[in-house]
Amino acid sequence: MMPGGVNSPVRAFKGVGGTPVYFARAKGSRLTDADGKDYIDYMSSWGAIILGHAHPAITEAVTRAAENGTSFGAPHEGEVRLAREVLDRKRKIERVRFVNSGTEAALAVVRLVRAATGRNKVIKFEGNYHGAIDPLLAKAGSGVATFGLPDSAGVPESTTANTLPARYNDLDHVRQIFEANAGEVAAVMVEPVAGNMGLVPPAADFLPGLRSLCDRYDALLVLDEVMTGFRVARGGASERFAVSPDLIMMGKVIGGGLPVGAYGGRRDLMEMIAPLGPVYQAGTLSGNPLAMAAGYAALSELTDDAYVSLEATGERLQRGLILACEAARVPAQIQRVGSMISVFFTEMPVRDFADAQTTDRALFGKLFHGLLSRGVYLPPSALESWFLTTAHTDADIDLTVEAFEEALREAAV
Repeated sequence: MMPGGVNSPVRAFKGVGGTPVYFARAKGSRLTDADGKDYIDYMSSWGAIILGHAHPAITEAVTRAAENGTSFGAPHEGEVRLAREVLDRKRKIERVRFVNSGTEAALAVVRLVRAATGRNKVIKFEGNYHGAIDPLLAKAGSGVATFGLPDSAGVPESTTANTLPARYNDLDHVRQIFEANAGEVAAVMVEPVAGNMGLVPPAADFLPGLRSLCDRYDALLVLDEVMTGFRVARGGASERFAVSPDLIMMGKVIGGGLPVGAYGGRRDLMEMIAPLGPVYQAGTLSGNPLAMAAGYAALSELTDDAYVSLEATGERLQRGLILACEAARVPAQIQRVGSMISVFFTEMPVRDFADAQTTDRALFGKLFHGLLSRGVYLPPSALESWFLTTAHTDADIDLTVEAFEEALREAAV
């Protein structure tokens, strides 16, 4: 009834083989499938879940909101409350607009940067994914890479003609692109921590260098924090790496597990958005009461102590996976930023999309199924980040590391 039996491609297990698991419920760090088997979950709804599944504060907030109506199609207090919380955490931005997904946020931001600058070209990075919109489906990371597609069928060449792919963590390449397109680049759009080619951290000089290049060439800097926003720090990656963008895209965590996206930035840019300005963007369910209530409940629970806990849990898992790979004598790079982590089966540290492509996908596929049989659920692709939550316990981590070591020894034979 559905293409591939799924409503999003990577769920179909094409990257690892086999038949996808159908789930019935989730609680805390665990998923339960339709046959009643439990799994420790490291997909966490692709990063949207950060407090664990069915967190009481979020469940209560959504229930209370639903009793008052699921959608008004009109302003309400919940939008204001969540906007105030987002702006308090994101001191780098002055105005915010809620939408329904990260993809929708990306679509609006591309339109905005072009209108604000009077230029059409956008620099994006190989392996960075900014939603399934035509202009940005150029070397877009895990989804298309999992299926071996260069981009996507149905995207005209004219649509991506103004998209300029650059190598991640390579400032010289970005500089060359600016120089080759003098006066034509509207913006640089980047995942501050890449999560769609596996987890790839920014080099120490990369984000500050992008800020400097944008200033030099009079272009806008856009951070895609759909994954990292309020996950890698209280203020997201812009806080963790001390970078000041002109615009930020957000999603996932700010919806508390419900569909949501947002974009925000400098006041002068955001006041170009209708109804104040000429850049049109709209959505029937934008800012709906359920998503706003869930998002506010999630952020309210994400205290400084929660981030300390997430960092410690991530470090414990990283250390355990490193030791397991060493014990199995399997070359691997275990890369982590906060509660995001990836395993690359390759000899050298992974700094860009080309490096990520060297990972042993066949080995990952065997490992995936070995862990699945042992009750550990990973994202079903070698080129996706894993996500931890505050619900993951030391016992969960220890069980995962034990299962990982067993599954890796079995897969590496």
